[in-house]
Amino acid sequence: MDQPRAAAEAAVEPDSEPAGAAASDDGAARQAAAIDALARAIEALGAPLSPAPAVRGAPPALRVPERGRPLAEAAAELAREVLPRAARSDHPRFFAFIPSPASAASRLGDALTAAFNPQAGAWRQAEGPAAIEAALIRWMANAAGFPESAGGLFMGGGSAANLTAVVAARDAKLHPEKRMDGTVYVSAETHSSVLRALAVAGFLPGQIRRVALDEAFRMDADDLARLVEADLAAGRRPFLVVATAGTTNVGAVDPLDRIAAVCARRGLWLHVDGAFGASALLSPARRALLKGVEFADSLSWDAHKWLFQTYGCGALIVRDQRRLEQAFRVETDYLRDGDLPGAAPNFWDLGLETSRPARALKLWLTLQTMGSEAAGAAVEHGFRLAEWAEDEIRRTPGWRLVTPASMAIVTFRMDDVACSAEQADALTLEAGRRLERSGFAFVGATRVEGRAALRICALHPDATEQDMRETVRRLAAEARASQRELAR
Repeated sequence: MDQPRAAAEAAVEPDSEPAGAAASDDGAARQAAAIDALARAIEALGAPLSPAPAVRGAPPALRVPERGRPLAEAAAELAREVLPRAARSDHPRFFAFIPSPASAASRLGDALTAAFNPQAGAWRQAEGPAAIEAALIRWMANAAGFPESAGGLFMGGGSAANLTAVVAARDAKLHPEKRMDGTVYVSAETHSSVLRALAVAGFLPGQIRRVALDEAFRMDADDLARLVEADLAAGRRPFLVVATAGTTNVGAVDPLDRIAAVCARRGLWLHVDGAFGASALLSPARRALLKGVEFADSLSWDAHKWLFQTYGCGALIVRDQRRLEQAFRVETDYLRDGDLPGAAPNFWDLGLETSRPARALKLWLTLQTMGSEAAGAAVEHGFRLAEWAEDEIRRTPGWRLVTPASMAIVTFRMDDVACSAEQADALTLEAGRRLERSGFAFVGATRVEGRAALRICALHPDATEQDMRETVRRLAAEARASQRELAR
C-alpha cells in the first residue's frame, strides 16, 4: 500500500474503541473517538508527499448500511478508499486550477466551527460568530477602499458571490417590468460562474454583451463605452458591468479605473470579480494593480484561494449594504425571533441562505495568528513564484512564453521549429500529463488564442524558486522524452 494511503488508514485506527460506542447512545464516547481519529489523521498525514492523487480511479461501491458500525471502521474506509483519490491542492507544487493552500490555523478553525456548529444566519443565534463575520467584512471593505456604508457577508465562494451581486444589481437598477430590456457587459475572460449567475437571475443570452479584449487580455474600456452608447441609442437599459481582478485563465486585471468611469457616466453597477485576485489588495507592492476597485459597487473575494483557507470561504462586499437587504430581505413571522434589538441586519437578510455556517471563523483564526502583514507578504510571494517560472521559461530552448507572469499566473507552450503547431500542442499537453504522473508537480492546461498552453498558478507560501525552475525544466525534459518516443 502506498505511504499516504497507509498513513491515513492507520491514523484513524484508535488503540481501542470506546465500549459500545458504535451501538449505544453514548454521545461523549462517540465524540472522544471522533476527536481521537481526527488528531491521529492530522498527525500521521502531515504534508502531502505529492500533488497528484495517491490512488487513481473511482472508489469501490460504498453502501449505506442498515445497521451502524464502529466509527473507527467507517473512518478507516473513508481514509483508505475515498480521500486518497483526490489531488492535493495544498501541496507546494500544485499549480493547476486556482490552488487552495490552506493554513493549519484554517484547518483548526474549520474543525472548531464544525464542532460547535453555530447557525450564523442571525445575530441572536450566534452573536459571537456574527460579530467576527461583520468585523472581517469591514476589514475587507477597508482594504478595497469602500465607504462606511459598505457591508456584505461570507458565502461558499465566488460563484455564490457573483450570483448575489447580479441579483443585487438587477434589483437596484431595473424595474421588474423592464428586466428584459437590461443589458450586461462581460468579456471573453469573464468567469463562467458569472454567465451561470446571469442565467439564474433570468437574463437571456441576447442581453449579454461581450466586450473586446486588449492585447493583454483585459476588457477594453473604449469598446465598453461604445457598446453602452449603442444600447442606450437602441432603447435598451445598460445596468451592469462585470470586470475581473485576476482572470482565471491568464491572471489579467481589467482596467478598473477606466471601466468605473464608464459606469459612473451612465449609472451602471460595477461588479468586480476578485474571487482570486482581490487578495492582492493586501500586498503594498501590488495593490496598485487593482486601482479603481474603490469605485466598484460590489466585490467578490475568495479567502479559500489566496488567503489560505479551506474550501467554502468566500465573501461579497458591497458599497451600500442596503442594496443587499432590498434584494434579499423577506418578511416572515417565523424569522422574527432571530432579530436582536440594536444589532446590525441579520446575515440571512443579506443573501440566499437562511441556515448558514460560520464561515468567517477560520479566516479570523488565521489572521489572528498570521497578522495582516504576513498575509500580504505571502500574497507577494505568489507573484514572485510566477515571475521565477517566467524567467526559467524564457531561458528554456524550444519553449515560448504565451502570457507573462500576472497575479501569480503564467502560461507557456512548446514552440519547437521542428514541430507543426498541432504536434507542439500535443507535446505541450503530454508534458503536463507526464509531469503529473511522475508526482513532482501538477500543472494546469488551457487554451490561449486558440492554442494549447500549460498554465502555472503558484500561490503556496512554502513553494520556492527552486520548485518553479525545476518544474519548468522537468516539463521540458518530459516533452523531449515524449518527442523521442514518437520518433521511434
